[in-house]
Amino acid sequence: MRPVLFLSAALALASCSSKQEQERAAAPATPRAVRVATVELRPLGRMISASGTLRPREEATVGSELSGYRVLRVLADVGDTVRRGQILVQLDPTLIEAQIAQQRAAVAQALAQQRRAADQARRVAGLEGTGVIADEQIVQRSTDAAAAVAQLRSAQAQLRDALTRRSRLVIAAPVGGVVLTRAVRPGDVTGGGTTPYLTIARDGLIELQAELPEADLRAARPGQGVRVQLADGTAVPGTVRVVGPQVTAESRLGLVYIRLPVRRDIRAGGFATAIFDAAGRAVAAVPESAIAFSADGPRIVVVGPDNRVRQVTVRTGARGGGYVELLQGPPVGTRVALGAASFVIDGEQVKPAKPSN
Repeated sequence: MRPVLFLSAALALASCSSKQEQERAAAPATPRAVRVATVELRPLGRMISASGTLRPREEATVGSELSGYRVLRVLADVGDTVRRGQILVQLDPTLIEAQIAQQRAAVAQALAQQRRAADQARRVAGLEGTGVIADEQIVQRSTDAAAAVAQLRSAQAQLRDALTRRSRLVIAAPVGGVVLTRAVRPGDVTGGGTTPYLTIARDGLIELQAELPEADLRAARPGQGVRVQLADGTAVPGTVRVVGPQVTAESRLGLVYIRLPVRRDIRAGGFATAIFDAAGRAVAAVPESAIAFSADGPRIVVVGPDNRVRQVTVRTGARGGGYVELLQGPPVGTRVALGAASFVIDGEQVKPAKPSN
């Protein structure tokens, strides 16, 4: 039995010695140079997309509060660019002109009556108690003069009302911009309702009202530039104008108002998508080239203080800007090898070199 034991021990020692010799032979005579970086805290950018509807930034309506007047002319159509003060609708003035004539006659009549009553009141002024004329007649003439003044003022007010209505027969654009809708035709009779004749996008400004989840609203800030993609695939630049102050309770979505350039292919009511470049909170991250993959999952090669390496399994998170978040792995400040995980073995000594820019 002893010769057999001695033989087994000899074979084991020979095998161990052979393995060590193979590892020494595999290890380079001089440490190989590897590029290294450190685990660092950095905000990882990520792309957030939000869809929404294109709407006028400010919509002005054009209508009439008058009733019973026929539309004579409509001088603007959908798609027209109009300026502020430009005449858009003309109503037929025939009826109002007749009313103005009647009111002018009523004012003239009231003025004549007021003058006659005032003259009669002046003739008896100061005769109270003299017996020349009864005091009751003096009071009556004074009262008639005051009533004539009131009648004159009423007629004048009615004339001013008619003149004001005539001025409103010409309907002008309250703002300059692009006509979006038209709901009036020549021959229509005004009803004094609330239905607008025309709607105008002020200055032709159309903006995107994009819906963002509550958690992503922090990715948007006023003045931030975004890329907006229209339904036909056209990309246009946009700028965040306002981040909405509230979130819808049912959907947990908030609105972000994005200013867009004035273009004919940006149409109100259309659909568009905004792309936000969101900078997140600072996280532990390494360059993408430091991550290698194996059957056990992602791993990195850590370079120790003695420049010897060891492989460490990690758990990764978000990516952005060429970096990968480490949800689980070595602490911040640890040196890691770049692109060397497949070429080094645990315990090997390397020569760290900074990555070239």
